[in-house]
Amino acid sequence: MTATMPKHGDCRPLLAGEDDLTVVFQPIVDLASATVAGYEAQARFPGTAAPDVWYAAAAEAGLGAELEALALRKALAALPDLPPHTFLTVTVRPHLLGSVPVAAAFAEPATLRGVVVALTEHLPTPDLDALRTQTAALRSRGALIAVRDAGSGLAGLQQLAEVRPQLVTLDRALVAGAGTDPVKAALVELVGTFTSRIDAWLLADGIETAAELAVSARLGVPLAQGWLLGRPTPSFAELAPEVAALVRSHVARAHLADGVTSLLRPVRRRESDEDDAVPAPCVLLDPAGVPVELVLADPRTGAPYRAPVSLTVHPSADVPETLQRALTRPPVHRFDPVVCTDRSGAVLGLLRVEDLASAAASR
Repeated sequence: MTATMPKHGDCRPLLAGEDDLTVVFQPIVDLASATVAGYEAQARFPGTAAPDVWYAAAAEAGLGAELEALALRKALAALPDLPPHTFLTVTVRPHLLGSVPVAAAFAEPATLRGVVVALTEHLPTPDLDALRTQTAALRSRGALIAVRDAGSGLAGLQQLAEVRPQLVTLDRALVAGAGTDPVKAALVELVGTFTSRIDAWLLADGIETAAELAVSARLGVPLAQGWLLGRPTPSFAELAPEVAALVRSHVARAHLADGVTSLLRPVRRRESDEDDAVPAPCVLLDPAGVPVELVLADPRTGAPYRAPVSLTVHPSADVPETLQRALTRPPVHRFDPVVCTDRSGAVLGLLRVEDLASAAASR
């Protein structure tokens, strides 16, 4: 660092030159499609000090807005190279959003379409009215607004209420351990419910382990970012094939967990109508192995009775949807068990309507 006085808009007391600040891009993954949905621009500085150290030094030197603006200009300069159907996230501290250098950096591109402006701050924003005006101006030029570190404290909640973001990033502290901590998982679900109510996307940041990816998929988080999915690179990198396969496998497992598999009860099979040695409950199969009739036991007398197979579902079927289909059957068969089969039609087990109702009520 030098001791020279800065000219308007430069950071020479901190950086030898503007080229000392570089920008890298980390992919943000759409879990449902296992594709890159966007990229976050991240500033890098000389030496081993973390970016937060540089931003803190800039703020102490009275150059916080200048350094933020330099990072923004470098990130926004990459917009022409942004892959189709993806977005670019840039991070800004809310108290600097209305500063002259930051406003000038946002004014340079002809449009802000495809840009997500992420607000990050752990302290309450001093002027919420100004923040609303500033974010509205960015929206008018095509930008989307995001709030980072949701769930980290009062400041994030204030921003959520005031700016009505289109994207909300979960605090890393919530993502880590959500798979084994029911309180964290409940908070993730709570933020997810809020984002869906305001028609926003939820992003899980800092995904570093397969367990964190699995819980994000299980909790229905649509977007994820972290070293497990892709490290920051100088260009807009595609998702590695092995990462895409990993995402697809965890999303598929999450769908199965949300399905009826856990509610299956074993059932015997009868391949002949004359085979009375197989007691109820059992499923009667036709010559092609298709389930056609149920042999059930009357709960009051234990006497066997027969009912046609009136509903079959795949193990990945949604619990509430299966319950609704079961209850819309003709009244005489409304509470008969549902037969679960695999894709080949083989019987896997029975689903009791009582179990479906209990599971649906707990979700």
